[in-house]
Amino acid sequence: MKIFHCPGCNADLFFENLVCGCGLAVGHDPAAQRFVTDQPFCANRDSLGCNWTCAPGETLCESCRMTSVHPDLAVPGNDLLWAKAEAAKRHVLAGLMRWGWFSPDETGPRPEFHMLAEATATGMVEVSMGHAAGLVTINLAEADASERVRRREMLGEPYRTLIGHFRHEIAHFLFERLSVGADGFVPAFRDHFGDETQDYGAALARHYEQGPPSGWQNAHVTPYAAAHPHEDWAESAAHAMHLTDITDSFLAAGLSAAEAPAPGYDAFAEAEPARLLDAAFTIGVAMNHVNRAVGQPDLYPFVNTARTREKLGFALRWLATPTAG
Repeated sequence: MKIFHCPGCNADLFFENLVCGCGLAVGHDPAAQRFVTDQPFCANRDSLGCNWTCAPGETLCESCRMTSVHPDLAVPGNDLLWAKAEAAKRHVLAGLMRWGWFSPDETGPRPEFHMLAEATATGMVEVSMGHAAGLVTINLAEADASERVRRREMLGEPYRTLIGHFRHEIAHFLFERLSVGADGFVPAFRDHFGDETQDYGAALARHYEQGPPSGWQNAHVTPYAAAHPHEDWAESAAHAMHLTDITDSFLAAGLSAAEAPAPGYDAFAEAEPARLLDAAFTIGVAMNHVNRAVGQPDLYPFVNTARTREKLGFALRWLATPTAG
């Protein structure tokens, strides 16, 4: 993520800012990828803390318009969980817009989001996180830090974060767009990930009953990626987004490391995936070292093999290729 500047005093602004230290109320223009003061703010600014601006004639920003169902706001606290989830969604969409996906002038289909809480006015309900035919369902329980940690430990998923969930589920949506609108994607996908037409339900049932196969680390970024080619793609694409954002944010902060690109490098414009991956892994190792100094978990606690690097490179090439499908 870039570091931005106040249109009034030129001070640094971060992606989440609503107001500059100089007192100026600002909004993030997703089309121009900068902060402005001369455009209408999203109608969810006060209620959800949305700091994006709206296109002409709209009352909601590009991100908020993608949410069609929200949680039961009669339950105290659901509004806060929803706000946290929307903030994570904006972060993920902003990165995808750097590649050209979902920007205001991009005409392809958008995902639709249902932001659901387990707590409702009539009692607790089960909410399944997932994607189906363009609809992404987010369980807002994951916006509660303590609950997210509990599930992360229970399932052994070090990257169980809201941003991680959005990237994974949107990756499923992007697969559908690419498989319809991008020539050559499907056969190339099968060369890397296998036959995605195999029984998905049976594959997931087998995964949850037996766990990943022995040696999954040789070809998959996570254990879950070994469950089915669709999940292998979603996990690999999500990691490709993670690694691009890590590199972009590291350099935006003015930091440097051996093998890291020079200042001014645009991770989202990189045409050679291998170069980006080399930089990202170098930065990841360095930041893991820093985090350990204060007892924090590793920033990127994964080891990638030659095989997983191939999959990450494949995902990066296609993420940088928006389609109209």
